Amino acid sequence: MTEATTGATPGATTGATTLALDGGTPVRTAGWPSWPPSATAEQRELLLEVLDSGDWGATSGRKVAEFTTAFAQSIGAQYGVSVVNGTIALFLALRALGVGRDDEVIVPAYTFVASATAVVLAGARPVLADVTPETLHLDPVAVERLIGPRTKAIMPVHLAGAPADVDALREYGVPLVEDAAQAHGATWRDRPVGTLGNAACFSFQSSKAMTAGEGGLIVTDDEAVYRKVWALHNVGRSLEGGWYEHPDVGWNLRMTEFQAAVLLPQLGVLDDQVKTRHRAVEFLRRELADVDGLEVLPEPPGTTASSHHLGLVRYDAAAFGGHGKDDFLAAMAAEGVPLDSGYRSLSRENALQAYSDLQPCPVAEQAADTVVWIRQSLLMADEEELSDIVTAATKVRRAFVSS
Repeated sequence: MTEATTGATPGATTGATTLALDGGTPVRTAGWPSWPPSATAEQRELLLEVLDSGDWGATSGRKVAEFTTAFAQSIGAQYGVSVVNGTIALFLALRALGVGRDDEVIVPAYTFVASATAVVLAGARPVLADVTPETLHLDPVAVERLIGPRTKAIMPVHLAGAPADVDALREYGVPLVEDAAQAHGATWRDRPVGTLGNAACFSFQSSKAMTAGEGGLIVTDDEAVYRKVWALHNVGRSLEGGWYEHPDVGWNLRMTEFQAAVLLPQLGVLDDQVKTRHRAVEFLRRELADVDGLEVLPEPPGTTASSHHLGLVRYDAAAFGGHGKDDFLAAMAAEGVPLDSGYRSLSRENALQAYSDLQPCPVAEQAADTVVWIRQSLLMADEEELSDIVTAATKVRRAFVSS
């Protein structure tokens, strides 16, 4: 058993073990890998190609169509539509499945607020379901209790890049809209995320595994859903119709050629980046096991590849001398290891009260109080750099226990 697990405290407040918060020397003063990574020569070349062409929009250029097709093919989906962001992608997928006024969509309580507000944007009511204690993914048992005659869809969120248990959710016979914003490159029982439901939505916002600053994409194998999404994102036009024919109501929600130019080369490096983050998470899972009070959360059973957009770590304040999560985050940041507090439970988001009956979701609420995140940029580091996370956590625990 290591000193970290025994709570040994000799020298805990002197010399190298004095917390940086208290004037000690930080464990780490170097930076972490940047995210997004520096632009590549190929990205620069494609951006200049678009710039010089004058075809900057998707209706006249070719890059958006090229990227959309390449992305859909990379996961084995029949159809894809690229749009302005991931929130809009969810909105369009819901609308294409017929979700509207007086309908309900079941959404996990531990997720980004856009999962719920996309439902509101579609005119429907988000119904918040609790998550599983082990993985913080949508709990099928909670879903079963909430399904009713107005349930039009379920939105499994592939949290932190690990697939939700879509097989269990499919049992209820309700359309599934995958929120795959964090799950580029993930697989569930060797099936790519994005091909597990009726439609799936990816994000290319700045923090995501593939990014153009903003952007989103909907994939589906259902031609009717594809046609509807395409019309909705392209001001109500039809695939076969003319420029000024608008058989449906829609909006201009198209991606730009510049975004597609930035994204195209990223498809070629995604798998290697996913493997890098996988190695990082497994290293931290192994090494942090020796730090009492920290646990890297497991992926749901059936996960054959996680994109590891985040490393989720459960923090036990009792093992850290009773110091709360905010104290731990502040101490780690001072040691040169910036961690993230993570989501609030959507059951605590009062802004949703007008659109949803906010019932308690105890597991999600506890996660908001006890789970910290290791961001994607840190997970792109090598083992020598990652060891600083373990060293800092050990140092902080030792100081907290002795204080």
